[in-house]
Amino acid sequence: MSMAARSTRRVIGLEEARAALEGRQFVVPASIANLGSGFDALAVAVQLYLRVRVVAIGAGDRGTVSSRFGAVALEGDDYVERSIRTLAEREGVAFPSLALEIDSDIPMQAGLGSSAAATVAGLRIYDAMVSGVTRDLVQDGTAFEGHPDNIAAALMGGLATGCVCDDGRVLAGSVPWPMRVRFVAATPEVRVKTSEARRVLPGTISREDAIFNLQRVALLLQAVQFDRPELLREALRDKWHQPYRASLVPGLAEALALEHPDLVGVCLSGSGPTVVALVAGDSTGVEQAIAGIYQRLDVPCRLRVLRAHNGSDHRNDL
Repeated sequence: MSMAARSTRRVIGLEEARAALEGRQFVVPASIANLGSGFDALAVAVQLYLRVRVVAIGAGDRGTVSSRFGAVALEGDDYVERSIRTLAEREGVAFPSLALEIDSDIPMQAGLGSSAAATVAGLRIYDAMVSGVTRDLVQDGTAFEGHPDNIAAALMGGLATGCVCDDGRVLAGSVPWPMRVRFVAATPEVRVKTSEARRVLPGTISREDAIFNLQRVALLLQAVQFDRPELLREALRDKWHQPYRASLVPGLAEALALEHPDLVGVCLSGSGPTVVALVAGDSTGVEQAIAGIYQRLDVPCRLRVLRAHNGSDHRNDL
């Protein structure tokens, strides 16, 4: 017996679903998490996007979600489908079948929030289809991801902060990122499993290292709020995770040591392997310096120059 037959509390009709979804496109940004000192707490949304279009409703069995992928092939689970089906099961909702077309600029398993973007896309599709219920999408997304940083950035834009309370509630907020500070994102052609990146971290940290990061994450928030990029280099320094992950991420140690007059900071994006250099002026010299690191290491690498995605208005949604 299907889930819908066992526990259905609400049935979404074909016409109701079509009115809410058919032909709509949902656009979700990528995100750079941790930002050095802000481990598992901070992420900034960037202008690299996942786009999901609802192309057909009711073309198959009720409760099914089928996805057709564009240029980027699916690696691992379909997080868009997972979000929709998990919320429907939790809320006892039966819905018509959905056919989705998914295209993404966000490389998968690269530390740029691809799974969080897909999760948020599914949450937003479900929320649009099942109206009349107040739900906290940051809370729901954090339950899937295990931490709120990428989820909050993908939903809110800008520099997002997230906190999981003792009772499980998630508190989150965001502030605009200074648009003159851009990101030179270097993604080497290697894989870093999140589980492995977690495994290499120490179980405890010293009081000195705790104070070191807390001081710098506070400085980072000040640098962003008051548009003071000259503070970012020090604010991005970290002793909690990047030193331990450097052995897994080609080019990270070299990038962290890089000196250039246009460079205002360097950090690992998420758990990697993407390494991000921040610039407040002309990015050309920094791009060349970062590219040179990977050329010397003989590691193929894709460079992207990205701007922040501020706000949660989803202006590219249709």
